[in-house]
Amino acid sequence: MSITSLILWLVIGALAGWLAGKVMKGRGFGLFGNIVVGIVGSVIGGYLLGGFLSSAGFLGSLITSFVGAVVLIFVVGLIARK
Repeated sequence: MSITSLILWLVIGALAGWLAGKVMKGRGFGLFGNIVVGIVGSVIGGYLLGGFLSSAGFLGSLITSFVGAVVLIFVVGLIARK
């Protein structure tokens, strides 16, 4: 993995986490929290969508990460309520 790929991965993770935080709670989780939520969300989104948007480049990666991050925030919210 090149440094450019790593930086792009972190940027996509931060954007996806921030967007998911806005949609699910109305606020973000800070830069580090957004990156973590977005990266974990990208793994979840990749599993759920099965690489459906993988050929769509930056936007497809962002959408996949966003969907996974929303699912992650939803599940964590359910667990936190118990």
